[in-house]
Amino acid sequence: MAGVSEVRSAFLDFFGGSGHNLVPSSPLVPRNDPTLMFTTAGMVQFKNLFTGLETRSYTRAATAQKCVRAGGKHNDLDNVGYTARHHTFFEMLGNFSFGDYFKEDAIRYAWTLVTRDYALPKDKLSVTVYHTDDEAFDLWKKIAGLPDERIIRIATSDNFWAMGDTGPCGPCSEIFYDHGPHVPGGPPGSPDADGDRFIEIWNLVFMQYESLPDGSRVPLPKPSIDTGMGLERISAVLQGTHDNYRIDLMRSLILAVAQATGIDPDGPQSASHRVIADHLRASAFLVADGVLPSNEGRGYVLRRIMRRGMRHAHMLGAREPLMHRIVPVLIREMGQAYPELVRAETLITETLRLEETRFRNTLERGLALLEGEVQKLGDGQVFSGETAFRLYDTYGFPLDLTQDALRARRISVDVDSFQAAMERQKAEARAHWAGSGEAANEAIWFQVRDKVGTTEFLGYGTEEAEGVVTAVVHDGKMVEKAVGEVAVTLNQTPFYAESGGQVGDQGVIHGEGFRFRVTDTVKRAGDVFVHLGVVEEGEIQAGRAAFLRVDKARRSAIRANHSATHLLHEALRQVLGDHVAQKGSLVEPERLRFDISHPKPIAGEELERVEDIANAVVLRNEPVVTRLMAVDDAIASGARALFGEKYGDEVRVVSMGTIDRPDGNNAPYSVELCGGTHAARTGDIGLIAIVGEGAVSAGVRRIEAMTGSTARRYLNEQSRRLKGVAQVLRANVDEVAERAAILAEERRKLDRELADARRKLAMGGGSAAPEAVEKAGSTAFVGRSLPGVEVKDLKGLADQEKARLGSGVVALGVVGEDGRAGLVVGVTADLAGRINAVDLVKIGSEVLGGKGGGGRPDMAQAGGPEGARMAEALAAIRTRVTELG
Repeated sequence: MAGVSEVRSAFLDFFGGSGHNLVPSSPLVPRNDPTLMFTTAGMVQFKNLFTGLETRSYTRAATAQKCVRAGGKHNDLDNVGYTARHHTFFEMLGNFSFGDYFKEDAIRYAWTLVTRDYALPKDKLSVTVYHTDDEAFDLWKKIAGLPDERIIRIATSDNFWAMGDTGPCGPCSEIFYDHGPHVPGGPPGSPDADGDRFIEIWNLVFMQYESLPDGSRVPLPKPSIDTGMGLERISAVLQGTHDNYRIDLMRSLILAVAQATGIDPDGPQSASHRVIADHLRASAFLVADGVLPSNEGRGYVLRRIMRRGMRHAHMLGAREPLMHRIVPVLIREMGQAYPELVRAETLITETLRLEETRFRNTLERGLALLEGEVQKLGDGQVFSGETAFRLYDTYGFPLDLTQDALRARRISVDVDSFQAAMERQKAEARAHWAGSGEAANEAIWFQVRDKVGTTEFLGYGTEEAEGVVTAVVHDGKMVEKAVGEVAVTLNQTPFYAESGGQVGDQGVIHGEGFRFRVTDTVKRAGDVFVHLGVVEEGEIQAGRAAFLRVDKARRSAIRANHSATHLLHEALRQVLGDHVAQKGSLVEPERLRFDISHPKPIAGEELERVEDIANAVVLRNEPVVTRLMAVDDAIASGARALFGEKYGDEVRVVSMGTIDRPDGNNAPYSVELCGGTHAARTGDIGLIAIVGEGAVSAGVRRIEAMTGSTARRYLNEQSRRLKGVAQVLRANVDEVAERAAILAEERRKLDRELADARRKLAMGGGSAAPEAVEKAGSTAFVGRSLPGVEVKDLKGLADQEKARLGSGVVALGVVGEDGRAGLVVGVTADLAGRINAVDLVKIGSEVLGGKGGGGRPDMAQAGGPEGARMAEALAAIRTRVTELG
């Protein structure tokens, strides 16, 4: 039986031996393609090759591409766990020709691999072709010897592929495997084609046309090939099953879940085992490629996947975080093929554990609310969209999680009212995904590129150069000449364009009759360097010769800060662990900002060690070496590539510092792929001072630092402030921390005594008699507004009053300095059967302008912005208690 790893290797070995360049999988986050949320197919990384926007050193390629379909147009999330073939994460095997071979070779390669190398019986295979593609029909007869009845003509769009409304397109041909009559389903094109008997294992796309804006198609000058074969599907066929979840890889994960929960993986809850196995793969690979759970965009899709898996873990009885415990099994199964999993193992494990810990705190309460609402409904009825929104907004339940929970009861959700509730929420809480605006802004620069070409960058070796103005853009249009604020391109430039977190250069461009102040430099349409700024003298005109001069002092400070980020990155990995990966950066002349993956705050002692390690490299004043290398050679040599980043065939490798080894084979301290500008020697950095550390989002920490004279001025200012504090405390500088700690403890003690005094005064004052208890109908009732008391003290005071009453209802309120109100209602145990504290506190909250409240039947809490109406709120609660008797 061929395992998944062997199936993948056999595919790559076959095409590698057939003259194909074996290209590594691109990240799950597509680079420079705002139209896609995730990589969904093998052709995504080759999109620009098919459209002619990019060329590479090879014309045929093969890949094993990691893919995610769980957001946007491609979304299989709802079906995962309930079918034999749906996944959120899967691998796509593919071979590609960019104007090299075409139909005949593509069909021959495919038939040879499946029948010779994979040894599939020929009588189990059939194919489809587009109904007008006679050429493909004849080639299948010639190469495979298939009879006419097993070459099925399909007239639907399933067998014609297009990249979009315009662009490359062409007919498809699909290979199907017949699992046999014991499996339900019919052949392709039949009414029951959706069954599991006949499974599509490989799709061959023959890109031979270009769709034009008028709807017509013309032949492409260089027809191309794009194929895709799901690794899980072909592995299932080779392992004798029609169920992807029975293959060795998925079975290992499912058995690990079963071992952790003690629940039979093939019993009534098998779907939950499958969901967890699938969602663990998707979560791990997304985190490894730089996506972390959040409330928008890709991060929200990841959170949905994680939380759906976590709910199914809860269904299997897991009351402690589970998914992170299965990560070692995934690493064992897939780490060799995808080393990014090994590098990110700690981050993956901690991200899953923290997300599950956070969600577990609200999961049970949310499920209780859901269950309570379901009890009011019958099978086939509709679940309130407002309640679904409350589950989302209060308990963190994505809509699809609620739908999944209701699926077995045949209850649907009123999606329209859910969406209406979502629209009332703030815009930033809605995870919209749109790239059309950016695309529209880019259009002018593609026009510039098509007309005048790209820009040659000279800035690695010089800060001054001569050039020719190739385009002037004013108000979004190309013009011959202009004054005022404009954007300018030249045939070559020493100005660095903003990229990789490094800000763009500033400076001056001047020539005969004009002087142009550059305020920023950005890159557009691939390699067009756009100089933004203001014409200070004369008018700037296309075709004019120009002299370009970068602001050298500003560039020097940026270079030092950029090199410092590399030193800090390596030092952070040494101190915190290999899970640390760069999540973003901003390199400015005044300071640098560096975001890293790390699950918790970085202690002061750890930051000091990071500073010490990085500054030790600075003090050694060693050369910063930059080399151009093939990307595969660079990675093989140990250069660090950033998660989620896509690189061209040739990359710049920046090395700095030295690690001394006992055997004399010293190694660079830091080696990274980087296109930015850097200091010539580490000593040029001068000094690195970390000036801030904090959270950006869950699992991401931000480091802020300064270098050189800016760092020295910062440290001098800190020293002056410390001396000033010492004078105020009448202490030596080295005694400040101890003296401040003593004062802080004294302050906390006084605050506690003051709060205690206020509470006693509010409740009647120590030994003084409390206010008389009122009667609300036959029920003892205390309703009071307590000035000077904090909201956090209300529950404790309510418990005291309940104990004093023995039987009754307590409603206590407080109004803050900002006018907002806090309200607590307590009900003694003997009344719990007929009086509910949650119902009462909601009545009060409505009067106070709040949005309801929550808690238990014996104790509930709420608030609202209209504190001036506290007396009305207490009176409304008293009235309701009276009505209840």
